[in-house]
Amino acid sequence: MEKWPQVKIGDVCIVERGGSPRPINKYTTDSEDGINWIKIGDTNDSMYITSTAQKIIPEGMKKSRYVQPGDFLLSNSMSFGRPYILKIGGCIHDGWLVLRDKGNFFDKRFLYYYLGAPITYQKFKSLAVGGVVNNLNSAMVRNVEIPLPPLDEQRKIAAVLDKVSDLIAKRRQQLDKLDELVKSQFIAMFGDPVQNPLSWDTKPLLEMGYCKNGMNFRTGDRGIEMHCLGVGDFKDFSVIDGTDNLPTISLNEAPPEESMLQDGDIVFVRSNGNKDLVGRCLVVYTHNTPTTYSGFCIRYRITGREVNTAYLLRVLKTDSMRRKMAGRGANIQNLNQQILATLDIPTPPLMIQEQFAAFVEQTDKSKLAIQKSLEKLEILKKSLMQKYFG
Repeated sequence: MEKWPQVKIGDVCIVERGGSPRPINKYTTDSEDGINWIKIGDTNDSMYITSTAQKIIPEGMKKSRYVQPGDFLLSNSMSFGRPYILKIGGCIHDGWLVLRDKGNFFDKRFLYYYLGAPITYQKFKSLAVGGVVNNLNSAMVRNVEIPLPPLDEQRKIAAVLDKVSDLIAKRRQQLDKLDELVKSQFIAMFGDPVQNPLSWDTKPLLEMGYCKNGMNFRTGDRGIEMHCLGVGDFKDFSVIDGTDNLPTISLNEAPPEESMLQDGDIVFVRSNGNKDLVGRCLVVYTHNTPTTYSGFCIRYRITGREVNTAYLLRVLKTDSMRRKMAGRGANIQNLNQQILATLDIPTPPLMIQEQFAAFVEQTDKSKLAIQKSLEKLEILKKSLMQKYFG
């Protein structure tokens, strides 16, 4: 990073906190003339906020804070310190801070990248207060120092980071399209597995295999090392083929045999603070490498010959089957064997299942190549941000 002058955010930007009219349900409206009500849920992987799910009536604006296109928003609680650029106007609640670059000191994209850089997050983290939930306030943010390069330099840096970010976004879109392709192929061949419109024979999941909860391990120093699948390894793929990328744990004694994974085992997230993760599943191929799984997971092992592993995995990942696991709730609170015992699985002829499995295998090969490219690009972006921002 070059020796750029350092300035306090409060010296170059207006920093203000949002406000919430309460109770909010008295102020929301379906009217097209309503004012955009900007929430964390309106964000995505983009640097921009372009629309909102809710609007509020004009009276609510008096008890909130109005923001304008071009303003920066900074989350100040929960996932605090995440920046976004507004492309719309609207009102913000007290979970947001707004930053206005009134003097046009910054290229907006440069400021976005700097505010989202690891070094800036660490600055915010050191200032954040609270117990379980960390919070930022406007006074803290005003006192954070940031670099102020010449505008031409800012634009050059932003342009480089834009190119890498655009490539990352394209790779993610390619992965999403391949996922959608597999989903549509599944529905075309088998229909919805809960509705079962093609009237396939069905069989309870736990009559075709059995489950085993993971263990809560106490790590030790006796040198019994092995890979361990944990909740953090449930990412945007369905198959772990080889365990080199899984973390290694050191134990005083080896787990019992039934707590070790075998090729073709399906592993679910059993419990997690993030309810959206509970019920997520993937299939693991260990290639005889000693591998276990954490106590937050539950393992299913096929013992019968009624289902193909790739087919069954896709059944369990469908939205309708996930809703069935959840029961009456919007999310699965905790997944257990009693819930899995309620799942009836359509069992088409094995030959048709294997045709689908072959299609999935080819698609997964394409996904793997894209995933590797994506990982390289993400590493490149991190190194560039380190170079520019320290």
